[in-house]
This record gives sequence, structure tokens and C-alpha cells, in this order.
Amino acid sequence: MYSDVDGGCCDSSSVAADDEPEVFWIHVLRLQILGTALLWARLNLFVSEAKPPFPLRLSLKIQINRITCFTGLSRATAVGYLFLLLLACSVINISSSCSNGSCQLLDSCSKATDCGTGLYCGNCPALGKTQPFCIRGKAAIPTSVIGGLPFNKYSWLVTHNSFSIVNAPALPGVQRLTFYNQEDTVTNQLKNGVRGLMLDMYDINGDIWLCHSFQGRCFNFTAFQPAINTLREVEAFLNRNPTEIVTIIIEDYVHTPKGLTKLFANAGLNKYWFPVSKMPKKGEDWPTLNEMVRVNHRLLVFTSVASKEVEEGIAYQWKYLLESEAGDPGVKPGKCPNRKESQPLNSKSASLFLMNYFSTFPDEDQACKVHSTPLADMILTCNKEAGNMMPNFLAVNFYLRSEGGGVFDDLDSINGQRLCGCNTIAACQPGAPLGSCKNISIHTPSPAIDNLGSFSGPVEFSGSTSTIYHPNHLIFALFLFPWISSSFLWNR
Repeated sequence: MYSDVDGGCCDSSSVAADDEPEVFWIHVLRLQILGTALLWARLNLFVSEAKPPFPLRLSLKIQINRITCFTGLSRATAVGYLFLLLLACSVINISSSCSNGSCQLLDSCSKATDCGTGLYCGNCPALGKTQPFCIRGKAAIPTSVIGGLPFNKYSWLVTHNSFSIVNAPALPGVQRLTFYNQEDTVTNQLKNGVRGLMLDMYDINGDIWLCHSFQGRCFNFTAFQPAINTLREVEAFLNRNPTEIVTIIIEDYVHTPKGLTKLFANAGLNKYWFPVSKMPKKGEDWPTLNEMVRVNHRLLVFTSVASKEVEEGIAYQWKYLLESEAGDPGVKPGKCPNRKESQPLNSKSASLFLMNYFSTFPDEDQACKVHSTPLADMILTCNKEAGNMMPNFLAVNFYLRSEGGGVFDDLDSINGQRLCGCNTIAACQPGAPLGSCKNISIHTPSPAIDNLGSFSGPVEFSGSTSTIYHPNHLIFALFLFPWISSSFLWNR
């Protein structure tokens, strides 16, 4: 009989003879049960951080002796199997403790459906976080917490080159040669809380197209699609969501007379148009969101061409917006220069502030890194440069990529400080004095996350993540291992 103290071997009489097949298979089954128990004990230890269950409190020597006693297998076989179990435990994704939508922010995950509402399963290799975990993919809508204020009192997420989408089909027979800036459709961007779209519009073949191009020309290898397709996505969203407001900022290379006027009319967007005549010209407050919704002025459109304000009634961007520099100059730590077309950021001539935060050459893999501490630091830098004015629009590439909360947490922080003097909008209390904040845990999801839609685009990081381990598959394989190995040994 073995001893739990000294790890002595079991009595030989307690071990069935190896030439009795029925008894042998009973011992193999016992080994399977013991191995599975050891595996789950290992998982439970990592998940709960509790006192190790009974198998892990035993010495390795005693464990090996027990296995040999239960099964009659040789000591070498038992050691090999125990090693395989422990090795498997070290690589298993411990997130098996949550699944089917129960995983929360930063919890480990193995597939998209593991994560809860407003989250998706991804990773951030640029910060050494190669194993998949739940990342925030949906913005809080600030008006659902504190509503009724002027439009310029809120901050919104903007996607830079919203149309320049990874995996978007090219023209037939054409290999597209350009950069990409986003990873899901414009419709999905809007569902996830994006409220500003940057669109580059060009004349091409008698039509107006969205292109990510150069030298003011659209080529077939830089073209994405006719602009009306994306504008119809915007119209469908506004039609389905009668209290939402969308801003479109056009980098304008359209030279066709009244080209944009006809484009927006054909897309059915005129009925939502915010007229230039109603826009504040000297830095005053904008109308309240309630007023804008009441009269259906829910689409703001700005162009980079000054003459079109008179010619087509489209607002000239830098007459109404202060803007930080785009590209590499705009992401240098400690500096927040204004774009050359814009007034200085501390000017009082406009009451809307657009902060750009994206590099000249978009880097999909690095986006999760720059959307962490560097972005939060730049927001503080730009706030100071703008005379303590937080940005109303935050424009980024690959808005979904982060190490956890990303741009969504930063927007929560901006809106929290703007609307109630709290560090996050989740701490705001409607009707309470400024600075009266609720106590919340650091990872409490914002109550303002709306139900307009959840992430369903291509970003499960299938093309860039390291291998995802599936515990159920691994356990199944380990459970079969003794049968396979024993059958092999038995038939030798």
C-alpha cells in the first residue's frame, strides 16, 4: 500500500496483472478520470486563485505513484502522461471560465461570441499582449446620460477616411494600391457610436467617388466606390435612428458644378441638412441637440473648399472648426499644432474643435498601442493648447484597435469632464451639481452604451493574432490520449 507521507509504492497485490485485458482497461479509465480532474484543478487554481485542490497539494512523487498504482502502467508512462497534462494546462486559455457572452472587458476569450455586449475578442501584439481578450468596440452615447445641451458641449468619435476599409473590393480587374484606415463598414461604424465621417470625394468618369489618392486625382487603383453608396448608408442610419446626429467632413476634390448638391439630394439627405445660415459664426454655442432633432437638422456637412459655402450652401470647414494638425506632426508627444488652414486652437472664433490623432502612414498593428496612453496624453496636451477646450471631435484610424478601452474610454473621459466634472461619463449623475460623481469600479461598463447595434465587422483579428487555444478541444484530445497510447502498447 502506498503512503501519502513518503510516496512509497503500492502493494503489488493491489495491481491487476497486465495480462488481464478487462482489468487493464478499468485502470486506463481511472487514469483518464484522474488526469481530467488534475487538468480542471489546474484551471480552477488559475481562475479562482484559491487554495489548490487536492491533486495539486500532493507532491509530484506521490502523484506519479498513485497513477502507477491505479493503472499498472510503467512509471515512465505515468510520468510522461502527467507531464503532458501539466504542459497542456500551461498553454490553455484560462478564459474557459467565461463564454457565450459572459466575458467582460479584459477577460480572456477564444472567439467573438465569448465577449459581452459592446465587446469583441482581439489582442494587441504591439504591447506584448498576444493572447486574445475582450476589447471595447462600442461608444457611449453621451446624450443618453445628460441631454439637452448645445451641440458643441459634447464630444464625438470620428473615423479618418471612413470609407478606406480593409478588404473592401477593388474595381474588377484592378489591383488597388493605397492605404487603408478602417476595418468595418460605415454602417457598422455608425452602429458602434461613430458620429463623424471623414470622406475624400473626387470626380471620376462623370461620377463622384470616394478615393484614397494623391495629387488631387482619383485613379482606378485608388478608388473605393461611388460616394452615393456611403451616403445612402448614412441616410439609412438617420432614418432608423431619429434622435442621432451625424457630421460629414469632406476633403473635397469635386469640380463638377453643383456636384455635391446633386449627390446629397440623390442620396436622400437634404431632409436632414443643417443649414449654413443657422451655424454660429463667432464662436457662440450651437443649438441644443433637442432643437436640432425637433427640426430634423441632424446632418452637419463641411467642405474643404471655401467657395462652396456660397455656391452650394455647404459650410467651409475652417470657418466653423478649429483643427489640430493631421498626420505625423499631430502625434508627436507634447505638441499639438493647429492645421495651417485652421485658426489657432486657442482662438475663440469657432466653438467646435476637431482633434486629429493618426499617423501619416496608417499602421494597423500599432493602432492598439497608440490608442492607449499616448492618445490619452495627447488629449491633455491639445486641451491645454486649445485654452482648456476639450475636442468635440476625435478622429482616428482603426478606431476598434486598443489594449482594452481605447478611444471609447478616452471619449468617456472627455464627456465626463465636459458634462459633469467627472473622470468618466459613467460617473455622471443627471441633475446633480458639477463634480458630483458616482463611485464606480475602473472597468464598469458605461450605462450609456446604446442598443443600436453591436460589432459584427471583420475585426476578430483573424489575420494577425497568435494561435487561439480551444480548451474544450484540448481536453477532448487529452481524454483520448490514454486510450490511443494504451491501445498502441497493448497491440505491440
